[in-house]
Amino acid sequence: MTLRSFTWVAASAFAAVAFFTGCASNAHIEKDESADFSKYRTYAWLDQPAAKETKKSRKNDLTETNIRNAVNKQLYKNGWKEVRSNPDVMISYDLLVERNQKQQQDPVYSDAFVRRYYNRYTGRVNTIYYPSQFMGYDSYSTTVKEGTVTITMIDNRTDKTVFQGWATNELVTSNISSREIDQSVKSIFKKFDAGK
Repeated sequence: MTLRSFTWVAASAFAAVAFFTGCASNAHIEKDESADFSKYRTYAWLDQPAAKETKKSRKNDLTETNIRNAVNKQLYKNGWKEVRSNPDVMISYDLLVERNQKQQQDPVYSDAFVRRYYNRYTGRVNTIYYPSQFMGYDSYSTTVKEGTVTITMIDNRTDKTVFQGWATNELVTSNISSREIDQSVKSIFKKFDAGK
C-alpha cells in the first residue's frame, strides 16, 4: 500500500467515524428528585388530540406507533407494564422536526508528489516521494434537519411531571424514520434509572 492510498484510507476512516458520531442521539433528562421511581411499575399512554384523517395524519399514525413501540420496549426492559386502568404513571411524547444550521469542518490535505533526480556519482535516476500533508480545515455551514423526541412521565396520583427526557437526531431523510426514533428513545432510556 502506497502512502497516498494509506492517507486516503485514513481520511475515509476518519469521515466514517465522524458520520456515525454525528448520527448519535444527544439525550438529556430531567427528573423530580422527590419522586420514588422504585414504586412505579405500571403506565398508560395519554391520548394525543384527535386529528382530521388526511394522508399526512396517516403518516403521523405510523410515527406515533413507532414511538410508542420504542418506549414500550424500553419500559418493558425496566420491568414496567402497560395497563388500561389506574396506572402509576401517564406517558406522553412530543416530536419536533426542524431545520438548523450545522458548522462542519473537513480536513484538507495537499497532493502527494514525486521528484526524480539524477545521482551523478552512481549514474542512476532516483525518486523521492513527498506524501500529502495536512494543511488545516475547510469550515462551512450546512442546513440539516433535526428531529427531537421528548418523552414525559406524569405521576397519575399527583398529576406532577416526574420525568422528561429528550433526544435530538440529525435526520437522513425529510421525515424521522423508525430507526432514528428507536435510536433517540434508546439514548433517553440509557439515562433513565427506574430504581431511583
